[in-house]
Amino acid sequence: HAALAVAPALTIPAVTGFHTQFHQYSRHYGLGMLTRPIVDTLRRFHHASDATLVPTTTLEHELANDGFRNLHVFSRGVDTTLFSPLRRDPALRRAWGCDEDTLTALYVGRIAAEKNIGLAVDAFRAMVTARPAMRVVLVGDGPELLRLRREHPDYLFTGAKVGATLAAHYASADLFVFPSLTETFGNVVTEAMASSLPVLAFDYAAAREHVRNGSNGLTVPLGDRDAFVATATGVAHDPSPLKQLGRAARSTAESLGWDRVIRGVEQRLLEVIERHAHPGGRHEAMAATTE
Repeated sequence: HAALAVAPALTIPAVTGFHTQFHQYSRHYGLGMLTRPIVDTLRRFHHASDATLVPTTTLEHELANDGFRNLHVFSRGVDTTLFSPLRRDPALRRAWGCDEDTLTALYVGRIAAEKNIGLAVDAFRAMVTARPAMRVVLVGDGPELLRLRREHPDYLFTGAKVGATLAAHYASADLFVFPSLTETFGNVVTEAMASSLPVLAFDYAAAREHVRNGSNGLTVPLGDRDAFVATATGVAHDPSPLKQLGRAARSTAESLGWDRVIRGVEQRLLEVIERHAHPGGRHEAMAATTE
């Protein structure tokens, strides 16, 4: 807010980025009545800038329907060197209690209500019922972690991981289960895909942009909990397609390098600067702030 207040006074163009759906989070913490006021606050904030960058066309349309203006898609890339099937680690799998034939389902993200973690647990429970010898691994931290550890001692909770260690966790699993409905994008989806790890997700955000159901991953209609659990159970009964889905996911991710994405956003920033240019000149400074 301070940056956006100062920028016009200094005639510096400003661009904001919409990264977090705070208005949707409120519903998961008993604050649903605040959803509209939060949307109104976010709209006022972003309208104070010269452009707002969003990660997907879906979110662009949703925000436009809520009265946001001057929206532009700034997609997301993925580091395909860090996140790679070459990071698969048999020693890590052994530490999980798995051999190469043990189906291993992975969740990566905040262990919290707004990530729809309850549905992930329902899916895991159904999978284990269908295939008792499989393994469930959850990577992340959050307010639901202690409760889930207590209620599911058969699951492996690793805590938060970053860098090469996180990449090894992706590459060493067999299915990525991601039930979130509050993402603006969901970088974990493309990180998993780059790791040759097929994704099960709702047809939404990053999954809608990049996952083709039955070709390079598995998607179900937005909000269809029964379909999500049923698809997970189907994988437990027959995991044989996962390797092919994973190879196709990696192929898709290889086209999502950051260079192309950054070139696009640089062009958008230059356009904003140009609109602010004085007659006969142009500004060379720009402030970028995020909400």
